[in-house]
Amino acid sequence: MASINLIEAFQEFKEAENIDRPTMMKVVEDVFKTLLRKKYGSDENFDVIVNAEKGDLEIFRRRMIVEDGEVQDPLAEVAYSDAIKIEPDFEVGEELYQEVDMLDFGRRAILAAKQTLASRISDLKKNVLVKKYGDRIGEIITAEVYQVWKKEVLLMDEEGNELILPKSEQIPQDYFKKGENIRAVVARVDMKNNTPVIILSRTSPDFLAKLLEIEVPEIFDGLITIRKIVREPGERAKVAVESFDDRIDPVGACVGMKGSRIHGIVRELKNENIDVINWTNNIQLLIQRSLTPAKISYMDLDNENKHADVYLKADQISLAIGRRGVNIKLACELTDYDIDVFRENEGEQEEFDIDLDEFSDEIDTWVIDELKRVGCDTARSVMDLSIDELERRTDLERETIEDVKRVLKAEFEKE
Repeated sequence: MASINLIEAFQEFKEAENIDRPTMMKVVEDVFKTLLRKKYGSDENFDVIVNAEKGDLEIFRRRMIVEDGEVQDPLAEVAYSDAIKIEPDFEVGEELYQEVDMLDFGRRAILAAKQTLASRISDLKKNVLVKKYGDRIGEIITAEVYQVWKKEVLLMDEEGNELILPKSEQIPQDYFKKGENIRAVVARVDMKNNTPVIILSRTSPDFLAKLLEIEVPEIFDGLITIRKIVREPGERAKVAVESFDDRIDPVGACVGMKGSRIHGIVRELKNENIDVINWTNNIQLLIQRSLTPAKISYMDLDNENKHADVYLKADQISLAIGRRGVNIKLACELTDYDIDVFRENEGEQEEFDIDLDEFSDEIDTWVIDELKRVGCDTARSVMDLSIDELERRTDLERETIEDVKRVLKAEFEKE
């Protein structure tokens, strides 16, 4: 047996489609040159020829033909009498090319070569994977759900590479089924037991940024830039944008006609509320915008300690704070200021309340609208009225009112 068919002997070679052929050929050559050095002490006079397409491997030994008795280096020279046994037409001074029979290496050496080659190819695959996804950190990819576990989801890309979406990187409302395609951003590449693990994220601000880039051509073209994004995944996000063209309204461009551009993103993020605001270097104006949808009356700024006392009318307090304090928390993150909220004209901090619109995921919109019709805009304004009073003043059924009160009560108990 003068050659080895690599497709049969080394299956890894055939499967390594994402490794470029010159690299593969170099690896195979190195493995067999190591074999040659172990057997002959040197690989200088040997040519290892790899046919990457067919998977064939041939090794030739080169020696110069010299007169009998003048052989000084057996590795580089061969006596004339030995040369003509191989081919009678040889003459002194010619170079003898002789194919090396693989069986000469011995079965154990060939097995070791196969193991070494498999190991080297495995390392190459890992390096290719690390480079591929290391260069794509921050990019959105689409992958298929392969397995759903309690703490993570295993996905497969188009090349069959395994990707991990941990529970901590999933939006709380996410629910995945095997076989469906999902979008996520490449968060990082970790090494676990010397194996690369590609971590995806749907909670990262980069995910929202890339979704905006896809939906808003002005961001993709560089006419609008995203200055900062803060998120409470699945609940609320605030996006500060700035335009480099005075003719373009950055907020309007991001939201689109009747919310056409932002609606797709909201659906992708499981109905996460997205506030798009104009970025400004005027910190007072930025704080005012960051507390949207609340309207501020006035504020006291302490720039040295990065602190702001914000004063609002009573009906705006709940909007500024938001459900579970999410709105004010995100405003603090966006502006890098500690913000305290107070009722206008009073030094006392407002009793915690929540705007009814914050419960739109648990209470039907028509029910909220009916409560607002009778002046109940916040959770406390509903809780302050008895069930009988609400039944008398609204067109709601008693059972519906009881359900609403139960939802609101549960929220206050959490707080």
